[in-house]
This record gives sequence, C-alpha cells and structure tokens, in this order.
Amino acid sequence: MRLLVFATLFGVLLDAGDALQIQCYQCEEMKHNDCSTPEFIVNCTVNVQDMCQKEVLVKPDGIHYRKSCASSGACLIASSGYQQFCTGRLNSVCISCCNTPLCNGPKRKRPAPSEATPILQTSRPLLLIMTLVLLALT
Repeated sequence: MRLLVFATLFGVLLDAGDALQIQCYQCEEMKHNDCSTPEFIVNCTVNVQDMCQKEVLVKPDGIHYRKSCASSGACLIASSGYQQFCTGRLNSVCISCCNTPLCNGPKRKRPAPSEATPILQTSRPLLLIMTLVLLALT
C-alpha cells in the first residue's frame, strides 16, 4: 500500500513539471532588429503562449520588427493569413512562428557537430519503473 501511495505521489509530482513556459523577445515596431537584447526577453504565459512570433514589416523608412509571445493557433493562423503579403518589397508583412526559447531573435550560426549532440533525456515511464523497482528492493 505504501508503495502505491508513493508511486501515485511521484507521478503527480512529475506531472506538475509539465507546465511549459517559453521565453521570447517582445517589442513593438523596432528598426534594425534592435530588440534582440536581454532587456526585451519576456516569460510567456504558461501553457497558453507556447510559441514566439516575429513580424517583419517593410515600410518606406526601412524594415520594422514586432516580436512577441503567441499561442500556437493564433500565430499559425496569422502567419498563413499574411503569407500572400510576404514579398520582401515595400509594404510587405511577413509573420513567422517558432517554439524554442528566444527563437524570434536573430538567426544563430549552426553549432559544430560535437556541440549538436543531444543530451540523453529519461522518459517518464522509465523513471517511474526504476523508482518502483528501487522501492520494491528496499
């Protein structure tokens, strides 16, 4: 019985860690991509705003940027709705969506192959089974 209670509590604690929060750059109508600095980093609303959005507007006085957090549904609808206006010419509006931290900032260089090796992540079922086995042995 004690094992069942512990396993249940352990599972609940693991589920509590599922709240996803992403960080994005956020600014309005900035020129020259100036808002990709630490003071423009915001924490998006947990489990609501799960993407970063970037708008690139071509105006007579140059290229302007808007960056923000967004929900995946709203961002994907906006980006597909404006796709016909994304020409790169005057009055062009391009909207892109991404779902990794600070992905609406400047493009990064690709990491060297040794840096790109993914970190091993333990899956939840495996972790739960290992815990149960350890408890059964004690």
